[in-house]
Amino acid sequence: MLAKVNSCAVIGLQGALVEVEVDISPGLPSFTIVGLPDMAVQESKERVRAAIRNSGCLFPGTRITVNLAPADLKKEGPSYDLPIAIGILLASEQVILDSNPTIFLGELSLDGNLRHTNGILPMVSLAKEKGTETIFVPSADAKEASLVHGVRIVPAGSLADLVLHLRGDVVIAPAEPPQVEITGDAEGYVDFSLIKGQEHVKRAMEVATNPSPCKLPLATE
Repeated sequence: MLAKVNSCAVIGLQGALVEVEVDISPGLPSFTIVGLPDMAVQESKERVRAAIRNSGCLFPGTRITVNLAPADLKKEGPSYDLPIAIGILLASEQVILDSNPTIFLGELSLDGNLRHTNGILPMVSLAKEKGTETIFVPSADAKEASLVHGVRIVPAGSLADLVLHLRGDVVIAPAEPPQVEITGDAEGYVDFSLIKGQEHVKRAMEVATNPSPCKLPLATE
């Protein structure tokens, strides 16, 4: 069986769509990941295997090949754990995914819980630009992801919860966008809490407005 799941990669400050293809075929048990993965992605094999088993699902004891496309784009970090796990469950017919554009992001722990994942905001922003309707993210990142309006953010605490949601046994409520309340006279000012991303720029402005004395050594001849 072949399954395809969408995810994202972060390149600098930008995001790029990544298609996770999972093929399960007869043969000796093996688990291979191709598509220019780094060591963190290669290590996801052990995290995914343990997370699937500890979430009450069956890890196929056959030949599993995972391709991260496009192959010429270097894949870094553990954010591919969740899409790889979902791809395996789809290919082994343990869950069903509808045809709506969906993206999965998140790092898995060995017990199946979803951990905080870096780069959520640029990846969610890109997903919206590409017409994605639903994005599954770790619960810890739901507040950040929901800053991007116009896309449905579904927070998942664990792989087991997500499996129940995809099977229709339990419904995970979408995350609500955070409400920002401005008090006092805000006319003529910009609240940094209203700016999405741009952490380096905001930090530079904070440093610029709070300069500290700096003594430089004088050049001597």
